[in-house]
Amino acid sequence: MIHDTRSGDRRGGCLAFALVLALATPGAGAAESDATMPQPLAALVAEALTNNPEVEVALSELDAASERVSAADALDDPMLEFGIVNAPVESLDMRQEDMTMKMLGIEQRLPFPGKRDLRRAVAAADAESIGLAVQETFNRIERDVRVAYEELALNAEAQRIAVGSRGTLQQSAGVALSRYAVGSAAQNDVLDAQIEVERLNAELLRLTGESAVLQGEMRRLLGRNISSAPIHVASPQLAVHRGVAVDPMNPAIDNRPQLQALQALVERDTSSIDLAQRESYSDFDLKLQYGQRNSAPDGTGRDDLVSLTVEFNLPIWRKSKVDPQVAEAHAMRRRAQNMLQAQRLETQASLETQLALVRQSRATAELYKGSLLPQVRTAVTSALAAYRVGRVDFLSLRQAQLREFEVSTELARAVASHNKAIAEIDLLLGRGVAAEQ
Repeated sequence: MIHDTRSGDRRGGCLAFALVLALATPGAGAAESDATMPQPLAALVAEALTNNPEVEVALSELDAASERVSAADALDDPMLEFGIVNAPVESLDMRQEDMTMKMLGIEQRLPFPGKRDLRRAVAAADAESIGLAVQETFNRIERDVRVAYEELALNAEAQRIAVGSRGTLQQSAGVALSRYAVGSAAQNDVLDAQIEVERLNAELLRLTGESAVLQGEMRRLLGRNISSAPIHVASPQLAVHRGVAVDPMNPAIDNRPQLQALQALVERDTSSIDLAQRESYSDFDLKLQYGQRNSAPDGTGRDDLVSLTVEFNLPIWRKSKVDPQVAEAHAMRRRAQNMLQAQRLETQASLETQLALVRQSRATAELYKGSLLPQVRTAVTSALAAYRVGRVDFLSLRQAQLREFEVSTELARAVASHNKAIAEIDLLLGRGVAAEQ
């Protein structure tokens, strides 16, 4: 059976997602600020599943495989024959010999019982495997969009942090300059502050260039052209993690379409073995002929004749023809079984890795957000106030500000790492989440 990833169903789902996207897109009369509003992740996933060229490639392949199913068990075309039978060579007289006749015949090859069903089973299993591979393609594109979204969010957050830190350093530079003007601070304090501001300017240039690359990757996934408007994303937030047990025999991984597709290949090759074994059984050629005879030279009428014959092949070359086909089919099934086992082990290992990354990233993000970041921000405020009155040196103030920059950046990275790991987990478990965003 072909799963519900048939092109018509999937195109309908993509159109539904596209409608969600259209409703979520600001109208022509929207305010200027609406153009920079974050675009919902679900809408971007829907757009990718509608416009990404890989989707059409996968659906076309599924359409082709589906058509092969109906053709797999079709009979061969019948053969029509006509001619003159038993005409005398010397005279070619149609009336001279009793057995001279004009013949019309039809012949049909009939496979041995069960062969047609097996051929259809092989084609159906192949189509089912391709249909599941198509679903894996959809899930992979969704994963790629989610990862690209998190990369864009991380880049935007890093730029926001850098701009904020630059503002804080500029404020510190102003304080240092004021103190230097009255002789209570060294000129080196002013120079150090200016150097740190320029370093952040360089970091912002790097992040801007990285953003252009990430925007290009997201446009590719969405099927947009290079001149389309920039894609704006929401601020990084820890995504909801639907827990899953790490178990070597975890049945959840068998929901992954890629594993189901490989299982369908095993079933296809099993049917191929049965079909190859049945090739040793003879097919039948059923032939019906009608012969029309002319009257004898003396005017005596002759009856028309009908012939019905059955022909079948003799499989005397089984050792050299059929047995190698059976051995090949067995080898192909072993290959599919080993591929399935290898992919299941790889999926399980990847799942364990991503789950560990989720736990680590979430714990890091919660620690930074709930404890460390408030502390370093308090330290910056305290250090700036103390520097104003000369109670700490500029180096202490700068170190406190850099710690705030580093902790804020690491928090954003932990959130992005956490969310990307969840996207990978959903791919490994065959879970789509676009509708849940």
